[in-house]
Amino acid sequence: MAAAAPPQLFGGVPLNYRLRLSNHHHRRLHVVSLITPLRRPTLNSATESNHSTHRSDASVSSSSSAAAAAAGGDKAVLELRVPEPAKQEKKVEDRGSKPKWRVKMKEILRDVGPISLLAKEILHTDRYMDGQRLSAEHERVVVQKLLAYHPRYGEKIGCGIDSIIVDQHPTFKHTRCLFVVRTDGAWIDFSYQKCLREYIRRKFPSHAEKFIRAHLKRGSG
Repeated sequence: MAAAAPPQLFGGVPLNYRLRLSNHHHRRLHVVSLITPLRRPTLNSATESNHSTHRSDASVSSSSSAAAAAAGGDKAVLELRVPEPAKQEKKVEDRGSKPKWRVKMKEILRDVGPISLLAKEILHTDRYMDGQRLSAEHERVVVQKLLAYHPRYGEKIGCGIDSIIVDQHPTFKHTRCLFVVRTDGAWIDFSYQKCLREYIRRKFPSHAEKFIRAHLKRGSG
């Protein structure tokens, strides 16, 4: 019977035994790597502090922005609700001025009403025919309360007044007006409304223009 071959040695250790140890070690490492949980990379204290600071700043910034937006919204609402002082004062002034204006308007109407009615009666009724001279009383009133206030009084009376008559207007057909007959025989028309406007401007300067726009139309002459 042949003798068994001596075992092969590697570093003083049988080769087949060393191979078994090597295979066992590799299997053990493989198992350990499978069951060992993965770990998060460790951050140092400085990095963690920076991250915390960033989160805190972001929170503060968000809170500040929200507070500013809320404050801005409240301010906008308040501005919309509060009326402007100038407009409010103007409204108060307008409310107070309307009764005053009504009172003054009635005062002016009482003053100029009688002479205005007389002029309309002379011109627009059949009391006087075309070319007819006014009565002495009507003539006196018209000269003193109307003609005397005409803006071109001196031009109208010329060398002097002889009388006041009613006749057709030289330009506007079917319209009658008052005429000044001068002492030299010439005669010229004049508008009683211009006389009234000038009278009101002199006596009621603060309210004249408003009253004139509301109650007196433009006249010629």
